[in-house]
Amino acid sequence: MERPPLTLLLAGPRGFCAGVERAIQIVERTIERFGAPVYVRHEIVHNRFVVETLEQKGAIFVEEVSEVPAGRPVVFSAHGVPKAVPAEAETRELVYLDATCPLVTKVHSEAEQHYRNGRRLILIGHAGHPEVLGTMGQLPEGAMLLVETIEDVDALQVKPDEKLAYITQTTLSIDDASAIVKALKKRFPKIHGPKKEDICYATTNRQQAVKAIASRCDRMVVIGAPNSSNSQRLVEVARQSGCEQAMLVARARDIDWDFITGAKCLGITAGASAPEILVEEVVAACRERFDVTVEEMSVIQEDVRFNLPRALSA
Repeated sequence: MERPPLTLLLAGPRGFCAGVERAIQIVERTIERFGAPVYVRHEIVHNRFVVETLEQKGAIFVEEVSEVPAGRPVVFSAHGVPKAVPAEAETRELVYLDATCPLVTKVHSEAEQHYRNGRRLILIGHAGHPEVLGTMGQLPEGAMLLVETIEDVDALQVKPDEKLAYITQTTLSIDDASAIVKALKKRFPKIHGPKKEDICYATTNRQQAVKAIASRCDRMVVIGAPNSSNSQRLVEVARQSGCEQAMLVARARDIDWDFITGAKCLGITAGASAPEILVEEVVAACRERFDVTVEEMSVIQEDVRFNLPRALSA
C-alpha cells in the first residue's frame, strides 16, 4: 500500500539547553565520583526518559532531603530549591551538589538584591512549579508575591508607598509574560524590573523557532513532559502562531496517529529537557507510516555552555 506523503519540518533550536546538559552531567559525574547510589531531590529535569536513564546509572530520585540516607550525596535539580533545602542538607552533614541552572540562579540573585534594597518582589510564574517554589524560597515568607495572570496584577494588595520590583520564571511564554509586565508597569509605574530579561535564552529561542514554522504546518508535535513548563508553552505558542492543531507527547509511542491523518506538513520540536533521541524516534515512527521528507529550519545557532561545580570539574 502506498504511503501518503508527509513533510516533517524540524524546528531549530530544539531539545536540550545548556542548563539541562549541565544538570545531567552533574548527576553522572557525582555517580562517578562517589559511586552509586546518588540521590537527586526532585526530577533533575522534567523528562521521564532522562530520569529513567539516570536511574539505570545509579541515581535515586526523592522529593525531600529527609529521604536521603546519611553518608550519601544528594543533587538538587535544575529548577532550583528554597534556601531551606541546602540548610537541611548541611544540618544533616550531607554532601550536596547544586544543579540549579545558572539562569535560575541569576533570578535568585536579583530577588535577593531587590530585597536588600527594601523592595517587595512580584514573581510572574506558575503556582506550584518547582522553579517558582525555589525562587519564592529565597526570601522570607511574604516578601514575594506571585502573579500568573493580568487579573492577578489587578488584584494585588500592596501599600501605596511600597517599593516594588518584578522577576519572572525563566520558562514562561514570552508574549504572555510581556502582557503581564505591561500590566504591572501600568499599575505601578515606578516598579523595578530585571536589567536583562529573566526568561532564558533557550525558552526564547525555542518559542521563536516554533513561531517561524507554525504557519507552514498543518499539525505540530511538541516532544516533552506534561509537567515541563517550557514544553507546554511551546504548544501554546504553536497554536497562537498559526498551527492550531498542536499536541504534546512524551515520545513516539504516545502519538495519536489519527491526529496526523490528512496533514501535509508536520512540525516537530522538543522542549529544553527532551533529548534529541526522542526527536529521532518520532521521525522514525513517521517514516513507518508516511513517505517522509525532512526539512530543518533553524532561527539561531546556540553556543551557550555552563561550567560544572568546582567539586566536579577537577
